[in-house]
Amino acid sequence: MRCPYCRHADSRVVDSREADDGQLIRRRRACPECGKRFTTVEEAVLAVVKRSGVTEPFSRTKISSGVRKACQGRPVDEDSIALLAQRVEETVRAKGAAEVPSHEVGLAILGPLRELDQVAYLRFASVYKAFDSLDEFEKEIAALREATDARDARTVREETAARDAAVRHAIAPRSAGRTSRINSQQ
Repeated sequence: MRCPYCRHADSRVVDSREADDGQLIRRRRACPECGKRFTTVEEAVLAVVKRSGVTEPFSRTKISSGVRKACQGRPVDEDSIALLAQRVEETVRAKGAAEVPSHEVGLAILGPLRELDQVAYLRFASVYKAFDSLDEFEKEIAALREATDARDARTVREETAARDAAVRHAIAPRSAGRTSRINSQQ
């Protein structure tokens, strides 16, 4: 690493620290020639391989932009879009590969977008999956309905189980207390 002050070709690392949950490494360096110190930041670059074979660096901004277009006119705030983009980046980086096909990035977007807004999901999916006919839209809508019905049924079961457990918990101490009072009066 060249010294930014005297342009000497070498420097020595004085201290290294991780930043951004291990995504970056900050190194404090010292120049043996002029003695001045400076900081460098190293980041592992995640590359996206497009269908054409061209690679480009992963961009959370591009994810946000595409999702924002799909959410246009929908009741989705910027914070939700930013969180979605962060989730997508974490999902893609978790694969551990230096290069990821653009297809996998698109798949990583679809799941969280479906949870965020179903209409935006359909808009994005129609472009991403290149729908050619109404039949493809209808199949996707049917799949969305099935997933929503299954999720709703699961939520109802969980709420019912939680309510039943709360009722059992509320009743159990009272009945034990009454029993002991009855027994003490006899």
